[in-house]
Amino acid sequence: MNRKPIFAANWKMNMGVSATEDFLKSFLSKLQGQSFHAEIVIAPPFVSLAKLADILRSPSASNEAQAIQIAAQNCSEHDAGAYTGEVSVLMLRELFVHYVIIGHSERRAIYGETDATLNAKIHKAREANLKPIFCIGETLAQREAGQLEAILRTQLTAGLKEVSDKDLAELVIAYEPVWAIGTGVTATSAQAQDAHAFVRSVIAELYGPDSAAKLRIQYGGSVKPGNAAELMACPDIDGALIGGAALEPQSFLEIIRNGSCTQDS
Repeated sequence: MNRKPIFAANWKMNMGVSATEDFLKSFLSKLQGQSFHAEIVIAPPFVSLAKLADILRSPSASNEAQAIQIAAQNCSEHDAGAYTGEVSVLMLRELFVHYVIIGHSERRAIYGETDATLNAKIHKAREANLKPIFCIGETLAQREAGQLEAILRTQLTAGLKEVSDKDLAELVIAYEPVWAIGTGVTATSAQAQDAHAFVRSVIAELYGPDSAAKLRIQYGGSVKPGNAAELMACPDIDGALIGGAALEPQSFLEIIRNGSCTQDS
């Protein structure tokens, strides 16, 4: 199955407008003339989306720049209204946003976003033709209690409730063990592969084997240049959702290079 790997930089609450401009200047110079069998995505804070769009979607932008997709880190489940501090999918569309991260573990744990809320956001994103990067994952306590599969199954079935086969095809799932995010601890390649294979098996139950075989599933959790190749060599891992290591242009580029070179299908 020819699943194109997707490497997404999630900058979280880092990189304001000037830092975004500096990053892109460096990253694009390093990227020039290089070609990878991979899709590159950058998800800056909301305040930096306009600067990112100005640079990447400029008529004078290089082919490498125009190929980079823009992502938002979150979206509202509402189109408009009295929701102070929220950002709608329609606003994101105006900024050339193509992907939106939904359900990151920090949104679940810190801001109390529920499976039902995330399901509403997925539907809202698809109404605006945005592609969700839907995050799922277990805590260390849940894994040690033998609840890994139950947690992932619940997150998938509730989060994807009434999502059509057509919309599933425009969605990316990011498996991120919560205990490995920003901790420097990475799931072993065997642990990551086992979880990804299980996620694909649940999708096969819900949508059929063909849809499951086509779905891209990223790994997120302390991905670095040094472990990217081993992780991406796993048959069910189709790229990475990268946090801290994507804040530095050379590091992000090396992850893409090391990860995509192992993909031949």
